Amino acid sequence: MKIKRISYDFSVCKVSDYSQVDLDSEFCFTGKTDEENSLVCITDNIPQNTVECDNGWKAFCIEGVLDFSLIGILAKISSLLAENGIGIFAVSTFNTDYIFTKEENYEKALNVLAEGGYKIV
Repeated sequence: MKIKRISYDFSVCKVSDYSQVDLDSEFCFTGKTDEENSLVCITDNIPQNTVECDNGWKAFCIEGVLDFSLIGILAKISSLLAENGIGIFAVSTFNTDYIFTKEENYEKALNVLAEGGYKIV
């Protein structure tokens, strides 16, 4: 399985609403609950109506389209990284999964995955 690097810096934000979010950005992940409006975006695209923000995230994704019947892909990746002391958060889309680590752990995470048999592209 191939892991694709994503070259942008990301931020995890809480926004008052989505009116200022650049939905045309190459990467933009939103989540809404009864308590918050969350946004993961390229750091250069942080909207002005951000209430809280955590910068310094990097990302990679599983290359290709994953069928919903596939089981355990994200679990295996997260387990390998957890065993090596690397915290993550993941965002799943219709096509694939995106995995975020803090910038200081990014290269280590990719090395761990390469040693675990994943091809890094």
